[in-house]
Amino acid sequence: MTISEKVAYLKGLADGLDLDLEVSKEGKLLVKIIDILEDLGLAVEDLEEEVQVVGDELEALAEDVADVETMLFDELDEDDEDLLDLDDFFEIECPSCGEDIIIDESVLDVGEVVCPNCGDSFSLDLVDEEEEKDEEAD
Repeated sequence: MTISEKVAYLKGLADGLDLDLEVSKEGKLLVKIIDILEDLGLAVEDLEEEVQVVGDELEALAEDVADVETMLFDELDEDDEDLLDLDDFFEIECPSCGEDIIIDESVLDVGEVVCPNCGDSFSLDLVDEEEEKDEEAD
Protein backbone atom coordinates (compact mmCIF):
# COMPACT_ATOMS: atom_id res chain seq x y z
CA MET A 1 0.00 0.00 0.00
CA THR A 2 1.48 3.33 -1.03
CA ILE A 3 1.52 6.43 1.14
CA SER A 4 -1.16 8.04 -1.05
CA GLU A 5 -3.38 5.01 -0.62
CA LYS A 6 -2.90 5.12 3.15
CA VAL A 7 -3.80 8.82 3.26
CA ALA A 8 -6.90 8.15 1.15
CA TYR A 9 -7.87 5.45 3.65
CA LEU A 10 -7.47 7.95 6.53
CA LYS A 11 -9.59 10.45 4.61
CA GLY A 12 -12.31 7.83 4.29
CA LEU A 13 -12.16 7.09 8.00
CA ALA A 14 -12.46 10.82 8.78
CA ASP A 15 -15.50 11.07 6.53
CA GLY A 16 -17.06 8.10 8.36
CA LEU A 17 -16.78 9.85 11.75
CA ASP A 18 -19.74 12.07 10.90
CA LEU A 19 -17.87 15.14 12.18
CA ASP A 20 -18.82 18.46 10.74
CA LEU A 21 -15.48 18.92 9.00
CA GLU A 22 -16.24 22.51 8.03
CA VAL A 23 -17.61 23.85 11.33
CA SER A 24 -16.14 21.96 14.30
CA LYS A 25 -12.62 22.66 15.53
CA GLU A 26 -11.74 18.97 15.47
CA GLY A 27 -13.10 18.61 11.94
CA LYS A 28 -11.10 21.58 10.66
CA LEU A 29 -7.94 20.20 12.29
CA LEU A 30 -8.51 16.75 10.85
CA VAL A 31 -9.03 18.14 7.34
CA LYS A 32 -5.81 20.18 7.56
CA ILE A 33 -3.82 17.19 8.85
CA ILE A 34 -5.13 14.99 6.03
CA ASP A 35 -4.31 17.70 3.46
CA ILE A 36 -0.75 17.91 4.75
CA LEU A 37 -0.45 14.12 4.70
CA GLU A 38 -1.65 14.08 1.07
CA ASP A 39 1.01 16.66 0.13
CA LEU A 40 3.70 14.72 1.99
CA GLY A 41 2.63 11.48 0.36
CA LEU A 42 2.87 12.99 -3.12
CA ALA A 43 6.26 14.54 -2.32
CA VAL A 44 7.60 11.21 -1.02
CA GLU A 45 6.38 9.37 -4.11
CA ASP A 46 8.09 11.97 -6.34
CA LEU A 47 11.31 11.57 -4.37
CA GLU A 48 11.13 7.79 -4.64
CA GLU A 49 10.81 8.06 -8.42
CA GLU A 50 13.76 10.47 -8.60
CA VAL A 51 15.89 8.20 -6.40
CA GLN A 52 15.11 5.30 -8.72
CA VAL A 53 16.18 7.34 -11.77
CA VAL A 54 19.38 8.51 -10.04
CA GLY A 55 20.11 4.93 -8.96
CA ASP A 56 19.72 3.69 -12.53
CA GLU A 57 21.99 6.46 -13.82
CA LEU A 58 24.57 5.73 -11.12
CA GLU A 59 24.56 2.06 -12.02
CA ALA A 60 25.13 2.92 -15.69
CA LEU A 61 27.94 5.30 -14.71
CA ALA A 62 29.58 2.61 -12.57
CA GLU A 63 29.52 0.25 -15.55
CA ASP A 64 31.12 2.93 -17.74
CA VAL A 65 33.86 3.53 -15.15
CA ALA A 66 34.51 -0.21 -14.98
CA ASP A 67 34.88 -0.27 -18.77
CA VAL A 68 37.35 2.62 -18.65
CA GLU A 69 39.34 0.91 -15.88
CA THR A 70 39.50 -2.23 -17.98
CA MET A 71 40.75 -0.29 -20.98
CA LEU A 72 43.37 1.56 -18.94
CA PHE A 73 44.70 -1.13 -16.65
CA ASP A 74 43.90 -4.58 -18.02
CA GLU A 75 44.86 -4.03 -21.63
CA LEU A 76 48.36 -2.59 -21.20
CA ASP A 77 50.62 -3.89 -23.92
CA GLU A 78 54.31 -4.43 -23.29
CA ASP A 79 55.23 -0.95 -24.54
CA ASP A 80 52.97 0.59 -21.93
CA GLU A 81 54.49 -1.56 -19.18
CA ASP A 82 57.75 0.32 -19.71
CA LEU A 83 55.99 3.36 -18.29
CA LEU A 84 55.58 1.48 -15.03
CA ASP A 85 59.28 0.55 -14.75
CA LEU A 86 60.17 0.66 -11.07
CA ASP A 87 63.91 0.79 -11.86
CA ASP A 88 63.49 4.54 -12.37
CA PHE A 89 62.62 5.01 -8.67
CA PHE A 90 64.90 4.96 -5.65
CA GLU A 91 64.31 4.70 -1.93
CA ILE A 92 66.46 6.83 0.34
CA GLU A 93 66.40 7.67 4.04
CA CYS A 94 65.98 11.27 5.17
CA PRO A 95 69.00 12.19 7.33
CA SER A 96 66.82 14.52 9.46
CA CYS A 97 63.79 12.44 10.35
CA GLY A 98 64.87 8.95 9.27
CA GLU A 99 61.77 8.33 7.13
CA ASP A 100 62.11 6.50 3.82
CA ILE A 101 61.50 8.64 0.74
CA ILE A 102 60.78 7.40 -2.79
CA ILE A 103 62.37 9.57 -5.51
CA ASP A 104 62.72 9.26 -9.26
CA GLU A 105 65.66 9.87 -11.58
CA SER A 106 64.71 13.50 -12.23
CA VAL A 107 65.48 14.32 -8.57
CA LEU A 108 68.92 12.80 -9.00
CA ASP A 109 69.68 15.34 -11.73
CA VAL A 110 68.78 18.21 -9.39
CA GLY A 111 70.91 16.79 -6.59
CA GLU A 112 68.78 18.13 -3.76
CA VAL A 113 65.78 16.53 -2.09
CA VAL A 114 63.09 18.11 0.10
CA CYS A 115 61.70 15.56 2.54
CA PRO A 116 57.89 15.45 2.30
CA ASN A 117 57.71 14.28 5.92
CA CYS A 118 59.77 16.88 7.79
CA GLY A 119 60.33 19.55 5.10
CA ASP A 120 64.13 19.61 5.46
CA SER A 121 66.20 19.70 2.29
CA PHE A 122 69.43 17.80 1.82
CA SER A 123 71.82 17.14 -1.03
CA LEU A 124 72.39 13.73 -2.53
CA ASP A 125 75.83 12.17 -2.63
CA LEU A 126 75.67 10.13 -5.82
CA VAL A 127 78.01 7.18 -5.37
CA ASP A 128 77.84 3.99 -7.36
CA GLU A 129 78.07 1.09 -4.89
CA GLU A 130 79.66 -1.23 -7.47
CA GLU A 131 82.43 1.27 -8.18
CA GLU A 132 83.10 1.54 -4.42
CA LYS A 133 83.39 -2.24 -4.13
CA ASP A 134 85.80 -2.35 -7.09
CA GLU A 135 87.95 0.38 -5.53
CA GLU A 136 87.99 -1.40 -2.17
CA ALA A 137 89.02 -4.66 -3.84
CA ASP A 138 92.03 -2.95 -5.50
